[in-house]
Amino acid sequence: MERLWAPWRMDYICKGNSNCCFLCEKSREKNEENDFVLFKNERVIVLLNIYPYNNGHLLIAPCRHISGPEQFLPEEALDFWQALNNSLSALKAALKPDGFNIGANLGKVAGAGLESHFHLHVVPRWHGDTNFMPILAEVKVMPEHLSTTYHKLKEHFPEF
Repeated sequence: MERLWAPWRMDYICKGNSNCCFLCEKSREKNEENDFVLFKNERVIVLLNIYPYNNGHLLIAPCRHISGPEQFLPEEALDFWQALNNSLSALKAALKPDGFNIGANLGKVAGAGLESHFHLHVVPRWHGDTNFMPILAEVKVMPEHLSTTYHKLKEHFPEF
């Protein structure tokens, strides 16, 4: 069977469907490598962002569909922040970045693309990783394929 990969279609499919949450879907699915899931347990998921700002751009989310960190149950909060610590360690070991941007966008006005399911962005940064391309050509150069980055990082995450 031949497959045509068209990930941009999901935006169209999900428009107006409040039940369509890619983080919830990835939390339930079992095909971790195809979904670029690096870690998952019953409370938290860590995966590569398929629309990254930089190589190694991770998303960390609770598996439970909540809109903000104030809704964490105590055990979810513990697993979530431990997942951040593990992610930073894995990124440092595998990709050796010079720094990180870590953040969450809470609400549409704050830039949240998916405002109904809280998640954290972890973006590794290197000296010189920004250049003229985004400004002049409106293009972000990604020097490594997602699957290559996934395999570099995966060995630094515990099995699930």
